[in-house]
Amino acid sequence: MRSIFLRAFGRPRGLLGKVGGMIMARMNADCGEWVTERLEVEPDDRVLEIGFGPGVVIQRLSKLVPAGRVAGVDLSQEMVQQARSRNAAAVQDGRLDLRLGSVEHLPFDADSFDRALAINSMQVWPDAMAGLREIQRVMKPGGRIALGFTRHSGQPRGEVVEKLAVAGFTNASLVETDEWFCALATKPDGA
Repeated sequence: MRSIFLRAFGRPRGLLGKVGGMIMARMNADCGEWVTERLEVEPDDRVLEIGFGPGVVIQRLSKLVPAGRVAGVDLSQEMVQQARSRNAAAVQDGRLDLRLGSVEHLPFDADSFDRALAINSMQVWPDAMAGLREIQRVMKPGGRIALGFTRHSGQPRGEVVEKLAVAGFTNASLVETDEWFCALATKPDGA
């Protein structure tokens, strides 16, 4: 059962991945909008999304940062294709950079991003702590991270804030509604 779940949602591939992408586009859109509001994205920010799935949230981000740049990585070739198709104009204009890749080995320079987020993906990262440390590496000092989850994500609420603190982020806090929760934190200056 876990293997089927991962092929549809965790690391989508094949027919299950295509269907999973369609489901995620609907399920994660509202949560992603709520999380991006908490992240306080500015028009000239450089924003990174980890596990962008079918590209619904990244599509919203590209509209929120008309003078900035949005990038993302996803482990699934199927999701990269869906997201590129959904965001073809922004990719072609060079405002959106979507790559196949892993959170543990981000293909970006240190201190590159003002904001970073992940929606319903941390729970399937092979090594969450390594991923958080790598996100911190590519974030600028003072940059903010938001990790958002739907109530059906399987991610325990309590441990997200703790993991952010252990990874070296500061001001970690949890914001929640009946439907979603989001852990927010900041990369400290000088880190």
